[in-house]
Amino acid sequence: MEAYKQEFIEFMVESNVLKFGDFTLKSGRKSPFFMNAGAYVTGSQLKRLGEYYAKAIHDNYGDDFDVLFGPAYKGIPLAVVTAIAYSELYGKEVRYCCDRKEAKDHGADKGGLLGATLCDGDRVIMIEDVTTSGKSMEETVPKVRAAAKVEIVGLMVSLNRMEVGQGGEKSALDEIQEKYGFQGKAIVTMSEVVEHLYNRECQGKVVIDDTLKAAIDDYYETYGCK
Repeated sequence: MEAYKQEFIEFMVESNVLKFGDFTLKSGRKSPFFMNAGAYVTGSQLKRLGEYYAKAIHDNYGDDFDVLFGPAYKGIPLAVVTAIAYSELYGKEVRYCCDRKEAKDHGADKGGLLGATLCDGDRVIMIEDVTTSGKSMEETVPKVRAAAKVEIVGLMVSLNRMEVGQGGEKSALDEIQEKYGFQGKAIVTMSEVVEHLYNRECQGKVVIDDTLKAAIDDYYETYGCK
């Protein structure tokens, strides 16, 4: 596993973004782990977060893209900090664009999008925190494709939960590729998280012990991708 992935896993735990316990997800599933990118709240955390996203995008998609699109609301700061990091790490200027939950009907920037204007021929990378069921793409992809004749290169999330999507058979990222025609990638997978944290100390304590590992295994027996 690449060093930046190991660092990112510990960064999620240290930032109280990746939690373990008993959680009810938006999908209604009961999960022993939960990731909330909204817990990145300081300048230094956001700077590091953008760098991890930029490295993962560079590794998976290269530099041949023009726009980072972050779905409202959590995707907005993700797109901004990643665009900054991409400029600093790789010397490439990319634009950011986001959607509004409710279209603005006045002013020079009225409409359903904010940030950069999408143009015909733009190559776009979608950026999100985590994809559990893929439902958010149902709202976002039509908005992006309606704005201009763009090519969506792919989707980057921070954590691939590695569980089935809405269809109940394939992963959410596989469903997205099948339905919309672009790949979904992640900085790390949940398998990599477990591999790195199982019986390993982080911040002076073991994060995933035998009991928690068993709960995670049980969860994947029900919701994991086959």
